[in-house]
Amino acid sequence: MKLVIFLCLVCHGIALASASGTYNVMDFGAKANGVTDDSQAFLAAWKQACNSSGQTKVLVPVGTYFLNPVEFSGPCPGVQNLIFQIQGTVKAATDLNKYKQTRGWVAFTFVDHLTLTGGGTFNGQGEASWSLNNCPRQKNCNPLPSSLHFEYTNNTVVKDITSINSKFFHVALMNCNNFQGSGITIKAPDNSPNTDGIHLESNSGVTISSSNIGTGDDCVSIGQGNSFVTVSGINCGPGHGISVGSLGRYNTEKDVKNLIVRDSTFIGTVTGVRIKTWANSPIQTTAQNITFSNLIMKNVGNPIIVDQTYCPYSNCDNSVPSRVQLKDITFKDIRGTVQYKEAITLKCSKGFPCQGLKLENINLQSSGTQSVVSVCLDARAIYSGQINPTPCN
Repeated sequence: MKLVIFLCLVCHGIALASASGTYNVMDFGAKANGVTDDSQAFLAAWKQACNSSGQTKVLVPVGTYFLNPVEFSGPCPGVQNLIFQIQGTVKAATDLNKYKQTRGWVAFTFVDHLTLTGGGTFNGQGEASWSLNNCPRQKNCNPLPSSLHFEYTNNTVVKDITSINSKFFHVALMNCNNFQGSGITIKAPDNSPNTDGIHLESNSGVTISSSNIGTGDDCVSIGQGNSFVTVSGINCGPGHGISVGSLGRYNTEKDVKNLIVRDSTFIGTVTGVRIKTWANSPIQTTAQNITFSNLIMKNVGNPIIVDQTYCPYSNCDNSVPSRVQLKDITFKDIRGTVQYKEAITLKCSKGFPCQGLKLENINLQSSGTQSVVSVCLDARAIYSGQINPTPCN
């Protein structure tokens, strides 16, 4: 009888612990030696946390972990807040055959109220596969996997984590609502292809702030279907700056609206802030109410760009103007130094001219001896305050 009572108490204790507790991946068999595959231990800890209730945590303590592609999927109906606390370093598999049917390397999908934090590092080990990336040269290519992938998540917080050397995008957000990212550090060499820091598609209510991003591509790229996005407090460089687009390439694209990029610094980037759309767009879409303000450029190639003839390849058909309508676009309080001759480039669509294109208080000086200029094509902008270089129309 006493044994039965004891066993019942033990079982009851386990139930209480699993109802709202911490699930350490080491308790599920993780080796943390950087060589042994710890994927199943991570997934087992996630499963227990997801099936728990209240506030719960997956803990990845200090150490080095090797992970093949993993997807941490919900829904987790009883969980009010699920914390994924990574204190160690996780290293990605380099065998691309492992990624053939995955959403990326580490994916979080169909989860509500997720917090990813802890000061840890995601090492994508992309240097082993960058030479295999043909997307910079070939329009129809097979992209390499992104490091962190969020899809169909709601009320997500990502803070105080580091991503280095992703194979493709460091962080990809798709079809997410209410995402807050801060204190994110992203690093990759300036010659690493398509290693965008944070890439957005079809999201609503995204805030990215107080982060340091240096890559071989865009620090932040805001693609089709996004709305109510604010990017602020970014130290960007090296890389290609912060971009809206490219837009207008596919026939499934949605409108873009209500974007703010502000209070950020660009250091040695190829471009600063830009909007890029393809010519020959298969459908008409709109990108509107976009503001770039209070930005500092330090030896940036081309700080301000609107390019509706975008094409990164040697041959493109630009016979049909872009069908992406740009409306209410503002560049305001942008200052600093310029590496190339063209400081301001405004190339709008001949078929769908820019509407409400405004520049206010722009002061861009050459970082060398040459003068800087503005270049316009089918653009009619409204200028106010100090504008340097001299505006064009």
